[in-house]
Amino acid sequence: MVLVINTGSSSIKMALVDMPSETLLAEGVAQRLGESGAELTWKISGETSHCDLGGAEHDAAMQQMLNALFCRIDKEGVAAVGHRVVHGGERFIKPTLLDGSVITEIESLSHLAPLHNPANLLGIRALMSRLPDLPHIAVFDTAFHHAMPLHASLYAVPYKWYSEYGVRRYGFHGTSHHYVGQQAAVVLGREFDNCNLITVHLGNGCSATAIAGGISIDTTMGMTPLEGLVMGTRSGNVDPGLHEFIARQSGESLAAITQTLNRESGLLGLSGRSNDMRTLLDAAEAGDERASLAVDIFCYRLAKSIAGLAVALGHIDAIAFTGGIGEHAAVIRARTVAQLAILGGALDAERNRQHGKLSQCFISNSEAALPVLVIATNEEKMIARYVCEVLNQEEKIT
Repeated sequence: MVLVINTGSSSIKMALVDMPSETLLAEGVAQRLGESGAELTWKISGETSHCDLGGAEHDAAMQQMLNALFCRIDKEGVAAVGHRVVHGGERFIKPTLLDGSVITEIESLSHLAPLHNPANLLGIRALMSRLPDLPHIAVFDTAFHHAMPLHASLYAVPYKWYSEYGVRRYGFHGTSHHYVGQQAAVVLGREFDNCNLITVHLGNGCSATAIAGGISIDTTMGMTPLEGLVMGTRSGNVDPGLHEFIARQSGESLAAITQTLNRESGLLGLSGRSNDMRTLLDAAEAGDERASLAVDIFCYRLAKSIAGLAVALGHIDAIAFTGGIGEHAAVIRARTVAQLAILGGALDAERNRQHGKLSQCFISNSEAALPVLVIATNEEKMIARYVCEVLNQEEKIT
């Protein structure tokens, strides 16, 4: 069994995956950590339980999560722990066995992901102290994109910004894109390294990736997760001159403006109502013009980016939608693909309404030149796969 952990700034997600069957044995989430409403939910062997964490911080919440898990499942069966880490920079391009020096290096990359890496490290340190006899392996969101060619990964800025400061496009959601790409190849009956795919991860965070030969060759997110598509609260691409303009007009600091672009923009900023696509679709249907505009901009920018990624591939074997919005919002998929007629995209309305569940994941019209799929992502399974790869490699070395 592999224990998978994803530690955020105010939450901890855990999953226990049986390998090699990839059966999900348990999944839990501790939310709103440090607040009075902090709570823990576990689903183990089909049974769901809830627990009030009483304002617990990460360390105490971690202990309660492990207690709840291991009172039901024998921890002696756990072979390793896989930790999600958002940013690996150029140093970490594959899953890596954690030790003191690796942790120090991850910490040194925190300036590249100040909202994510420090939280990830909290989880690493807490779990390594509680399960010290197990191998702990870091899986990096950026690693799948490490092979992007320089013409796709570098910005047109002074080259020394890259050579001295590491300024480049790194990409994110790599674990999800890798998993969905592999699953899409299975659906198509093709080898993963013999497919040209565009995977589209749409949730509160959104990104799309061009995959050729089993590797990412371009993606929409950049040096930070702020670049690219319109997202729940993130702006996506904006004019680089916007920061100085708003600073002059409002007197706000650059840090405050960046915070606004991360936390108060995107669907939330456009609609003034919500970052939740379900809420906006309901509001748009009820006549809310700003909600409707937010949805229109989201779909237009998405279609435009997918078309742009086609340049990297030459030809596309399939587009695969995933994530909370990608898997469940038929309207968003329909509006987006309708703008991709230039690529041969055309959906079957009933297949799309059923999210591909009755058509082997296909939502495209059977006559369409471009297959379009809906693939449920499973980052926990993918992390467990990575962990097993590292364990197998370590066994070969020893």
